[in-house]
Amino acid sequence: MMACSGSREGVKVSVARPAAALLCAALASHGVPPLFAQSCDAHLGIRFSEEAASYGIDFHHEAHHSSMSYPLEVMGSGVALFDYDNDGRLDIFFANGAAFPDPNTSKEAPHKAGPQDWNRLYHQKADGTFEDVTAKAGLAGDDYAMGVAVGDYDNDGYDDLFVAGFPHNHLYHNNGNGTFTDVTAQAGLAGDVGWSTSAAWVDLDQDGRLDLVVLRYFQWNFDDRDCPTPDGKRSYCDPKIFPAIAPLVYHNDGNGHFTEVAAKIGMGRPGKGLGLAIGDYNRDGKIDLFIANDGMDEFLYRNKGNGTFEETGVSANVATDDNGRDFAGMGVVFDDLNNDGLPDIVVDDLALQTYSYYMNRGDGTFDYASPQAGLSRLTMGHSGWGIHTMDAGNSGVKDLIAVRGHVNVDIKKDNPQLNYLEPPALLHNTSRGFDDISGCLGPIATEPFAGRGLATGDLDNDGRIDAVMTANNGRAYVLHNESSTGHHWITLTLVGTASNRDGIGAEVHVTTAKTSQWTTVSTTGSYQSASDKRVHFGLGGDSTIRSIEILWPSGAKQTVVPPAVDRFYTVTEGKGITAVSCGNAVCPATVVATPQQAQ
Repeated sequence: MMACSGSREGVKVSVARPAAALLCAALASHGVPPLFAQSCDAHLGIRFSEEAASYGIDFHHEAHHSSMSYPLEVMGSGVALFDYDNDGRLDIFFANGAAFPDPNTSKEAPHKAGPQDWNRLYHQKADGTFEDVTAKAGLAGDDYAMGVAVGDYDNDGYDDLFVAGFPHNHLYHNNGNGTFTDVTAQAGLAGDVGWSTSAAWVDLDQDGRLDLVVLRYFQWNFDDRDCPTPDGKRSYCDPKIFPAIAPLVYHNDGNGHFTEVAAKIGMGRPGKGLGLAIGDYNRDGKIDLFIANDGMDEFLYRNKGNGTFEETGVSANVATDDNGRDFAGMGVVFDDLNNDGLPDIVVDDLALQTYSYYMNRGDGTFDYASPQAGLSRLTMGHSGWGIHTMDAGNSGVKDLIAVRGHVNVDIKKDNPQLNYLEPPALLHNTSRGFDDISGCLGPIATEPFAGRGLATGDLDNDGRIDAVMTANNGRAYVLHNESSTGHHWITLTLVGTASNRDGIGAEVHVTTAKTSQWTTVSTTGSYQSASDKRVHFGLGGDSTIRSIEILWPSGAKQTVVPPAVDRFYTVTEGKGITAVSCGNAVCPATVVATPQQAQ
């Protein structure tokens, strides 16, 4: 057997022998960095520290590994950062596993066997530490939870929570008093739906209400499939042997009820979906969706503007890698990485594949840019799951942060250069490509774990973006950004009126004397996780902003000119800047500029 061959746990690598040989040669002789990179350019001023314990976060994910090697056990679960009680501080929700018989010959549904299996909600207190309020909030959950989506589906000003999993999903309505009510049945979302993974709240038809897109992995129900390793050990099966399954797309009917419309609107194509993100890739003012599939073509759904969608992955050149091969798509980024106003796509996958970077050409197609951007070299030896943009040093360009780890606990036996457990990665955007500066993450850069979920947001409102990570069958990690770059920044909360209240799907364009930046308001992306809905822009050395232009999901256009940087602003559709804060600091007296109204 070749040193670079072998299976992986749960979602096996499927690489032809000649291709594997080329990858092995590249790993050996083309400058692939060490697996546990510790580099950090001190001149960047970027620094993180891991603070889960000091913050009071003691979550531990329960995978419930069995003797049967069920694929459910290795896929992990997500995390959400959102301010559920509107106190101005981000709170943290973790999805968790559940128990099932070993072996599960009766195909009994997983259940929460005790508090160790509960999903967990941590409320952030005024002093920056967190308290577990799961029981009070009513979010302990049931079933084997996987993905998390955050959005205010009824536009009442409080963000609600959707938890995807196996074999049921759950919708929790935020009551506005610190508690949630499970409204799954009355919302029309009940029933055995199979294995759901990532989900997204997004207004698909621009009616001002958030719809819900739920990915499913493949058709499976504790099937007894043994896919042994070469030495005869029972192992996890390649997803290629399981039938694909269509996503669930729920239209928001506006009365607390949803109707499933995937086939009706053109999104019923079966896939093996793990990652989901939104963006307007062709700049037509309509939100599009990208789906990261495992071991088959990736999907790009173009919004046709009439309530229906067209799958354009092949024609847009984002369905495969640059050699026409499929890969194990898992986490996804759909954001503008080179500040040209066009959202690009990054999909991470397994070691011996490379993270796929699709650079938007502006004509409805993408260039495969991983080699030119340095991502092929940096990622070939690493698996990736949760991934997100983050301007770590507020320099004005978006970096990438990712959690890593293989899925085959025995991968090193067949591939000595690979590891089941891996530390996270921080890839610095130089505007010419990416450099690995994972050492700037601190000691965690050498602490390997089975990374899965990842969400980003400014936990302590200091103008620097932090990250929360989950591990399969392991603890959670909280990375506090302690960078000292001296760079400026601005953070915006959008409040829709004609648009959905969260402003999800809005495009925000910030212009300073030196740069222009664009991003889309979203809570989805990464892998099974939900990040802070606020949009954050690092400004580098620019101390003033010329303009902020917003294209709302309703089609309204709005321009505001904030009077100062290093602030948190609330922008309300049709009204302009309606609130300003300096986070935990006291703002100097400023006069809010009169905004231009929506046009």
